Amino acid sequence: MDPMRLKLKISGRVQGVCYRWYTRDTAAELGLTGWVRNLPGGTVELVAEGARDKLDQLLDWCRRGPDLARVSDIQTEWKDETGEFQEFSIRH
Repeated sequence: MDPMRLKLKISGRVQGVCYRWYTRDTAAELGLTGWVRNLPGGTVELVAEGARDKLDQLLDWCRRGPDLARVSDIQTEWKDETGEFQEFSIRH
């Protein structure tokens, strides 16, 4: 399976509930690289690269999020992997 890049914009109650921290841990466990960050207006943005099946698993997790989160919408964009990341991190 060719590596891919997944970009997400996640809306709902996703800030102030440790969404970024749990996302980072989940992505790292899946062996993915990229980053996650809060955006103004209360959304979370994520860019992840890796095997398509692992990205699908991350997407499934992002639809639920941590216990205190309430995800109302996710915008997805798929592209070819660039290989620019070494790890999965939280951006500020």
